[in-house]
Amino acid sequence: MTLAELQQTVDQWIKTIGVRYFSELTNIAVLMEEVGELARVFARTYGDQSFKKSDHAYNLSDEMADVLFVLVCLANQTGVDLQAAMRANLEKKTRRDISRHRDNPKLHQPNKDQVDSSNPGELQ
Repeated sequence: MTLAELQQTVDQWIKTIGVRYFSELTNIAVLMEEVGELARVFARTYGDQSFKKSDHAYNLSDEMADVLFVLVCLANQTGVDLQAAMRANLEKKTRRDISRHRDNPKLHQPNKDQVDSSNPGELQ
């Protein structure tokens, strides 16, 4: 699914199941709430915190999807074409950072906190 297709799918879902979009102000607050839930999963999965019994329902991919859903809602509400925006943003980052990261000696050292994505929870 492209970003454009995702925007269309979310728009159709909102109009048929969600009735209408929440206000932009409400959706930015909901986005912050969803980012907080995502941060909780990261803190407990990759950080020093442990899960509480009430946290068992949290799922990293589901929390990321919740964040993306609300972000897409905001893009739809404000007329932002996310596909075009991402293309332009990547071009900007490429021009700006063409050698910045490659020439950064810190990035050529092993990251002691980097987690092996194939085995979450274990340090590389």
